[in-house]
Amino acid sequence: MTAYIVRRVFLSLFTIWVISVLTFVIIELPPGDQVDRFKEITESRRQIPDPEKIDLLRSYLGLDQPQYIRYLKWMYNLARGDLGLSFQYRQEVDVPVRQLLDDRLWLTVVLTGFTVIVTWTFAIPVGIYSAIRQHSVGDYVFTFLGFTGLAVPDFLLGLVLMYVAFAYFDQSVGGLNSADFANTPWNLARFRDLLNHLWVPAIVLGTSGTAGLIRVMRNNLLDELGKPYVVTARAKGLFPLRATLKYPVRVAINPLISTVGYLLPSLVSGSIIVSVVLSLPTLGPLLLEAIMTEDVFLAGFIILMAGTLTVVGTLISDILLAVVDPRIKYTAK
Repeated sequence: MTAYIVRRVFLSLFTIWVISVLTFVIIELPPGDQVDRFKEITESRRQIPDPEKIDLLRSYLGLDQPQYIRYLKWMYNLARGDLGLSFQYRQEVDVPVRQLLDDRLWLTVVLTGFTVIVTWTFAIPVGIYSAIRQHSVGDYVFTFLGFTGLAVPDFLLGLVLMYVAFAYFDQSVGGLNSADFANTPWNLARFRDLLNHLWVPAIVLGTSGTAGLIRVMRNNLLDELGKPYVVTARAKGLFPLRATLKYPVRVAINPLISTVGYLLPSLVSGSIIVSVVLSLPTLGPLLLEAIMTEDVFLAGFIILMAGTLTVVGTLISDILLAVVDPRIKYTAK
């Protein structure tokens, strides 16, 4: 088991290094460079670029050096916690990328965490019920709702919920805070207001995921319930519910555990279209705008973070699968 984990950690570190190289290459693919983009932004604001600052920027970004030197410098600065400066959001001075990520990052974590809790809380029990009560009225109802959830686009569901909340409940559900709390310091009142706004984006973001997990859980559990070990356990008098929960559910839940690798990167990107429609202050719209404006440091760090979290999530899911399923543990040996 230890050797299995060590191999996985080594492969994860190597994969993260490859992702960092690809990220750096991709963010430098657009024509021109960051200084050219900085000039365009400055001139669009009817300001004259300072030649001295232009030279300092070229030196700071390493644009007068080979690409591999710029990559090493970028990685060195990331290791020191220097995420660079954002040209797109500059006011009187360039804004540090870390400052742009502070509020958006933890709000994204809260929203995604709440959505995951809601998704798993509904998906696992409903999937178990549908498998145990196959071809019952409840199974048909949940199957219909599941296919509906998979078919309806998230952004369309968001628009419908926004209309319903405003028209029938007189509540604005855009964003994660009311206008009164938008720029106020965090306190208990603002946190309560955040909780009041979380339900709509959680439903929108979690609908398709819940529907998909219900289908996976139901189908896998149905496959396990027909196997000889379950039939034998019931024939020996083991209580039916216990015979279902103790072994078949433990095996059927494996695909759900493997999806942990996709949960962590969703903290960063999430559903960008839904975030734009619902005016959510998450990292998704920030990443979209950074890519469109070629804000290299901002886009590069978010992409690298998403890739790293994917690798870390996959590593966690591999370890959890080895713990939950003895077959994987024995195969690793």
